[in-house]
This record gives sequence, structure tokens and C-alpha cells, in this order.
Amino acid sequence: MDVTHSERIASLSTYPFAILERKVAELQGQGVRVIDLGVGSPTAETPAIVRDALKKSVDARRNEGYPTYEGMPAFRQACADWARRRYGVELDAETEVTSCLGTKEALFHFPEAFLNPGDVAIVPSPGYSPYVRGTLFAEGKPYLAPLLPERDFLPDFEAIPQDVAERAKLLWINYPNNPTAAVAPREFYERTVEFGRRHGIIVCSDEAYSDIYYEEEDKPCSILETVREGVVATFSLSKRSAMANYRVGFVAGDAAVIAGLRKVKTNIDSGMPTFIQEAAIAAYSDEGHVASMREEYRRKRDILCEGLKAAGLPECLPRATFYIWQRIPDSYTSVEFARKLLTPEVGVVVMPGEWLGDELKGGENTGQGYVRLALVAPEEEIREAAGRIGSLRF
Repeated sequence: MDVTHSERIASLSTYPFAILERKVAELQGQGVRVIDLGVGSPTAETPAIVRDALKKSVDARRNEGYPTYEGMPAFRQACADWARRRYGVELDAETEVTSCLGTKEALFHFPEAFLNPGDVAIVPSPGYSPYVRGTLFAEGKPYLAPLLPERDFLPDFEAIPQDVAERAKLLWINYPNNPTAAVAPREFYERTVEFGRRHGIIVCSDEAYSDIYYEEEDKPCSILETVREGVVATFSLSKRSAMANYRVGFVAGDAAVIAGLRKVKTNIDSGMPTFIQEAAIAAYSDEGHVASMREEYRRKRDILCEGLKAAGLPECLPRATFYIWQRIPDSYTSVEFARKLLTPEVGVVVMPGEWLGDELKGGENTGQGYVRLALVAPEEEIREAAGRIGSLRF
């Protein structure tokens, strides 16, 4: 049988993380002990408080059928309670909070609720690929807002053409930022909300890394601290509580916007397992494990940044996230630099910036000149990676 993919699928490039996974397997097949700092998949141990809650709930709920689509009331209330403690924001758990199967799922499906064919979504570049791909699957048109170092990796709303702003229905922002590790000041959120309100654009703030920061003065705020109308934020337990394998998160904000997302999700999935939700409730009830995780990431950050510095690379110490957005020498493309680290003698996997960026009209890729390193390997592997990289000279 001749199987033909849809035009939508055929038009997509290979997902970047899948390319890295194949390269890692190839090196391992050659007997190389590879240290993978490319994909941001946490390897830290999920906290005991979470695992214990999960085990207990699996037995307690052994006779249950399908869960609710929007998340059980206790889960949504736990999310609202956490937002109040964390940000001082009061959320109505009934109408302003909904569960999602990890934020990637919500980011991808969100445009289906609000874009008609040809509508524009403004997306940051470089950025997380579901912003663009979710827009394309909803038959919308992504407009790339470049994140440049001279602007502290914040988008320039004044540079967005008037006709684009008029056709835009969604605006994605993401701080602390993946991949640049930038932190947005409170006034940025105020400017963003004002821009969205002026043009009738829903603002979607991806805040998956909100609890991974290194100094108290860099503690991220939330867009929900500004207004609720026309605004939503997405939150994940993958990074905060090392629960990437659980696929759990929530979306909160404008009740009318939440209602639109819920309507999409009732047609796509059957809700989140209740035992996962109870594990998440336990995670949101405890801040001790989060503080410990931040300290672990701080140690790994400092170790790896010293290795990069020893190799002659410029200092790119991140203020938040578990990523280092490392500037590389002008003599390399980001793919060439990543390949240099992937030789059997070094065996360190990093993500080329151009795979996370996009090509603008002038031909320049927004991720060119950088590679992203993820601080997700165990500390001893981070130390070894720092030594391997530090032995090079750039």
C-alpha cells in the first residue's frame, strides 16, 4: 500500500530532539560514553512526597473510570492555592483553572480554540517549537518576533507591523525563557498586556520555568499579577518537581479563554488520571524539594560555566531555568560547534541554537551564534562534561 502523509505533516521538519536522540544512539553504539546536555529532560529524582501520594492514590482509586476533563476540583484548588502563595494571585478554581497533560499539550492545542485559517499568532524566536507548530496545525500563520541579546532577549512590540498586529489573535511569551534563560521584569508584562489589549490579542504566557531561578532578586513574577482579562499562563511540574514523566500541568487566567481551551480538550483527551493529580497536589503542597532542586541546579550551573570559561568561551551565566545559552565563536555555525563537541573525544551533546531558532526574511537564523546546554545530567556527569569541554581551546 502506498501511504501518503498529509501535506501538513509532510511540510514539517524533523523534530529537533529526535535528531539528537539518534545521534546519541549512534555514538553509544561506537562505545562512547555520551553526556547528554541537549534535551532538557530532568534526571533528578522525583520527590518522595510525590511518589508516596501516587502509590497511595493508585490503590485508593482502583475502581474509578474516566477522570473529569478539566481536572478534579481538589487539583484545581491546589493549583489556585499555590498561585496565591507564589504570586499573591486569587484564582477561581472553578472557572479560571484547567488541567493539561503537561504544558506541551496545552501549548500545541491552544491555537485550535482561537485561530481561524489565516489568523496570526505572534511567537518568540528562538523558542519552543509547539508555539509555531500548534499555530500551523490550527491553519494559522506564525509571525516570528526575534529575541535579540541587545534587547535582553525581550521582543520588540513596536517593531511588529501594524497589519500583523491587526490580524493577530494570539501572542506567546515565555519567561524565564527557553532557550535564552532570560528573566522578564514586571514592567515587561505590563507592556505586553497593554499591547495585547490595544490590538485585541490574547496573551499566552508560558511560565514552565518560574521556580528555577538563582537569586532572590531574579525570582520571576507572573503575568497573572497584572490583569486577568485576555491573559492566561501555563504552569508545569516537569521542571519544578522533576515530574516530566507524569505529564501534568495547568493553565490559568481569563475564564472565557479557559472555557475555549476546555472545549478543545474535551474533544481531544479524556482528562488527566486522578492518581497523577493527587501526586501533583502533593508536589504543590511542598516547597522544600523545590529549594533543594534550585541549589542542585546552581551547583551544576557553576561547574559547567567554569568549564566553558576555561575553553575560552564568553561568560553566559544564566539567571534562571536550567539552561545555558552559550555564545560561540563567530568562526562556527551552531551546528558546526555542536558537532565539534560530539566527536568521540569529547562526547557531549548540546543543542544547536539554529535548531531552536527560525530563519527571518533576511536569511539570518534567530538562534545562530549560540548553543543551548541543559543542566539535567547528574552532577558528576556535569563535572566530567565541564572537564571535557574545558580541555578544548576556542
